[in-house]
Amino acid sequence: MSRSAASRMVWFDANRVCAAVGVVLIHSTTNFSGQPFPDATITERAVPVFLRSIGEFSGSEMFFFFSLFLMALRIDRHRPTYRDAILTQASRLLVPFAFWTIFYALFRLVKAEAFGYGPQYLEQLAQIKTWVAYFLLGKSQYHMHFLPTLFAIFLFYPVMRLALRYPVLGVLLFATLGAMDHVQGFLYSIDIPQLARDYLVRITKVWGYVGYGLAAFALYSLWKDGLPRGETRLIRRGALYLVSLAYLATLPFFGHALLKGEFPVRQGWDYYGHFLMPLLIFCIFMGSQFSNWSPRWSQAAKYTFGVYLVHPLLIDLFDIAVVKSGMSPMMSPALLVTSRFFLVLPAAMLLSIAIRQSKLTAWTIGLGPTPWSRNQKSQASNG
Repeated sequence: MSRSAASRMVWFDANRVCAAVGVVLIHSTTNFSGQPFPDATITERAVPVFLRSIGEFSGSEMFFFFSLFLMALRIDRHRPTYRDAILTQASRLLVPFAFWTIFYALFRLVKAEAFGYGPQYLEQLAQIKTWVAYFLLGKSQYHMHFLPTLFAIFLFYPVMRLALRYPVLGVLLFATLGAMDHVQGFLYSIDIPQLARDYLVRITKVWGYVGYGLAAFALYSLWKDGLPRGETRLIRRGALYLVSLAYLATLPFFGHALLKGEFPVRQGWDYYGHFLMPLLIFCIFMGSQFSNWSPRWSQAAKYTFGVYLVHPLLIDLFDIAVVKSGMSPMMSPALLVTSRFFLVLPAAMLLSIAIRQSKLTAWTIGLGPTPWSRNQKSQASNG
């Protein structure tokens, strides 16, 4: 590809950075229990709820989307066998996942002790079903679901390849999201054990999120064929309008959170507005591929996976410090969430950079080979 900005995919890296910022913002805008400050007044909740709505322009689903776009690129360029492709993804996703699952399972003891539920959490850790849920569902921390879910979606990449040949199939995302919503609504309406429901909901989520793969593979096909500068401007303008429409559709969700102090169940157009947002935001960046992007976006993008993985650790440390220092009663919801965000985001980037500096730890954020793989290569070369 001869196009300078497009071939370097700096626009893509900028999308990754914004997604990481959005995830940190989302997770910074609640109280210590993950709720929209139910004990505060409507006026006090306004800033946290508004910032949450901004963060959801580019949340965790965006990580699914651009990961699947990269999958399309690798599959198209290297044509691996199914076995090789899946083994590669298992190494990139599941090995760091296993490390961080154990880390967060143990680290949560620190927060549990600080917030007074240490004995209850220790009792949970002693149960086999807890660890099974940690490793299958990513329940060791609220963000860990991403890695096993993404790997499960990758298993369906032969289906997604249809959209490389027929990009129009990308519109099936709307249908897969609708089917997912329909089934999950039924699962939440029946009386079954919570853990069983979690497994069934995750299965339907994987099947539904294959639609993101179809859309990502379709957009990759269009991008690979080359989009003229004029057409990219049209894509950007159209996507900007659709993003504003999707945001408008989500206002009832945030309005309920603002007025009631609780997050409602997403339904109807609020649901579609939220889950179609990653596709629309991605189109804005793809439609801006000929813009004069700074190479700093690509430098920062190296650490987005690390920021995603470590930011809950730093949020918990921030929360513990606020509670233990006795400052929490003096902090308004707006001050709490803005302080949390502006401290955690740069700290997560710095911690990711520090982790990358060592060959012993870089693999935990996807920026280097595992120590045992290096040993195997060394033994092979010596042999």
